Amino acid sequence: MIAAAIDHTLLAATATEDDIRRLCAEAREWGFAAVCVNPLHVALAAVGVRASAVRVASVVGFPLGATTTAVKIAEALGALEDGARELDVVSAIGLLRGRAYGRYRDDLAAVIEVARRTRDVTVKVIIETGLLTREEKLIAAQAATEAGADYVKTSTGMLGGGATVEDLRLLRAALPLSVRLKASGGIRTLAQARALVEAGADRLGTSAGIAIARDERQGHVGEPSRAIERDED
Repeated sequence: MIAAAIDHTLLAATATEDDIRRLCAEAREWGFAAVCVNPLHVALAAVGVRASAVRVASVVGFPLGATTTAVKIAEALGALEDGARELDVVSAIGLLRGRAYGRYRDDLAAVIEVARRTRDVTVKVIIETGLLTREEKLIAAQAATEAGADYVKTSTGMLGGGATVEDLRLLRAALPLSVRLKASGGIRTLAQARALVEAGADRLGTSAGIAIARDERQGHVGEPSRAIERDED
């Protein structure tokens, strides 16, 4: 089932506490893998999914990845303390584009090392594929692997495009099987979701999860979601 692969996402700046409560209730109802929220809302989300299989994910360095390593570490620690068990960490894209590959990897490794001190934490590294060349995508994937990432994630959904089948295939071929893939950005239909899973995605980040899951349940494919468009995933 596609629903079990979906991170039900709400990262909009306008999200209210009632919106987060609704997000959590929807995730429980539809059996989504996780809710993905900004650090401000992690504690509330942890309460909202309590006693369910839904995990709480939060973002680090979102959406630019351009904060310092120390700030990313503090953000990660705060989210974990509030109840997050998955962290979607935005990589320092400028370092990658500037060929400072060691600093790019070390920034990620420092955050991941801190996260590993908390039991049962999953770390996803966002590489922002829409901004990268083919060579840069491969370098980013290697660096994320060396840093200890559990997942490589295609994008924030806010900067330069979303997930594509081509990128998923490229990354899946380049990554060891121990590193999984999360596709995000612009996923609006069941047909898109299925194509990305077939290309290698283990998780899907989307704010259209209900429409996608409903279409799967009803046997529909391919029509654009009627979900409210949000500025993420």
